[in-house]
Amino acid sequence: MKRTVHTDDAPAAVGAYSQATTTDDLVFTSGQIALTPDGEMRDEASVAEQTEQALSNLRAVLTEAGTSVDDVLKVTVYLADIEDFDEMNATYETFFATDPPARSAVAVDALPKGAAVEIEAVATK
Repeated sequence: MKRTVHTDDAPAAVGAYSQATTTDDLVFTSGQIALTPDGEMRDEASVAEQTEQALSNLRAVLTEAGTSVDDVLKVTVYLADIEDFDEMNATYETFFATDPPARSAVAVDALPKGAAVEIEAVATK
């Protein structure tokens, strides 16, 4: 059965989507950007800082869904500039230090609210 997830520890959805949806076994998160839980967009922050904020948001959503970053199976990282990959990756590695999940990282033309990075995940429960 599908269930939607919401936590005040991550930014509220800014459109017609949920922070995450779950089934009995899986959690699918929406993409997280450098938007703070109180709605401040950190688009002027470095890519490393934006990555940290996006992953902190992701962690909060996963926790609310009853899982954690340790249970993430697959991550997709969207970068506004592929040249930012190394900076993003250095911060990313601190969140997934042991047994990291499968991951794709792709460059896109633009991201919501001028973000440099957006991160979504699929986790098991």
